[in-house]
Amino acid sequence: MPLTVTLLSLCQALLVTGNVLLIAVSPLIGASLAPSASWSTAPVATQWLGLMCATIPASLIMARLGRKRGFMLGNLVGLIGALVAVQALIGERFGLFLLATWLIGIGIGFGQLYRFAAVEAAPTPMRDRAIGLVMGGGVLAAFAGPWLARVSRELGEVPFLGSFVGLAALYALALVVLMLTQLPPASRTHDEGIALPLIKILRQPAFILAVSAAMVGYGVMNLAMTATPLAMAGAGHHFNHVSMTIQWHVVAMFLPSFFTGHLATRFGAKRVIVAGCLLLVASALVAQLGISLAGFNVALILLGLGWNFTFLPATGLLTESYRPVDKARTQAANEFLVFGTAAITALLAGPLVSGLGWATLNLLLIPVALVPLMVLLWQRKSSMASSKI
Repeated sequence: MPLTVTLLSLCQALLVTGNVLLIAVSPLIGASLAPSASWSTAPVATQWLGLMCATIPASLIMARLGRKRGFMLGNLVGLIGALVAVQALIGERFGLFLLATWLIGIGIGFGQLYRFAAVEAAPTPMRDRAIGLVMGGGVLAAFAGPWLARVSRELGEVPFLGSFVGLAALYALALVVLMLTQLPPASRTHDEGIALPLIKILRQPAFILAVSAAMVGYGVMNLAMTATPLAMAGAGHHFNHVSMTIQWHVVAMFLPSFFTGHLATRFGAKRVIVAGCLLLVASALVAQLGISLAGFNVALILLGLGWNFTFLPATGLLTESYRPVDKARTQAANEFLVFGTAAITALLAGPLVSGLGWATLNLLLIPVALVPLMVLLWQRKSSMASSKI
């Protein structure tokens, strides 16, 4: 595997470490600063909104300036966001904290393209393994993120202030790693030529399946995951238990990445996506069994596995749905739809878990988790009908 892919995996690990830190602390900060409980997950929503806002510009900027400059720009924005969060916590200003998480979300939005950069840096036969290695960087983050959340929570007089000082350090370290990373220029990854109309790209069966699987995987996972700290706190679980539950959830999200590519190659991406959808359903069913610590842990582990088995094969399918000249627009459309869904689910998490409770919230996620299966059945039926004509 090229050294570039390994360095991108390290950048992914630093990015996800910050994400896990935010997952653990942002809802709790929101609950303490927000004017009402229904706004407690608003900082998570503005983070995802920032990510959504970055998806289209990030792809287009990288098409023009190259991956390396784009990634460095994203990390600089994330660094600024972390420093703004420090000021917001010192002044106890909820609105400023929302601005900070929005900026951090923009930085994360640029970082979501690490997996596509890995595809470009690896030989074609190693494409799925390269995606898996980069996403597998999240395994390191699964341990580093919760650990950083626990040790930084009370470092200063202001609660959680140390968390965002640590986040700023992560972005600074990622900038150093990117300086050492050799990435091909834009001219080698985004060929010139006659581009297809975007609507024609969006109608391709591979794109429809890829984006629906990624939207459902991210949407279901993000809604349940964002609600988890609030649900666990409401059930009387200690913050350390919350951070450990998130830790094992993130391990389940990223550890399978080292072999998900092999599974997709051997059994086909579509079958792996089906398995992912069933794991998401299993997570929601476990949530019906109660609010014990073990119940939360098992549900969140299944949730993480379901995300991995839907999102990673979807990434591989997406790369088969465009030519190099159409790459930037196709990736931008995919990222906008997927992370727009994540932004909406993050915003809904607080009101839904407060109004419906943990069990009912998860029950509503079951039919959503089955949407990619319905897309697959519809495509198979359409294909069979076409073959008979």
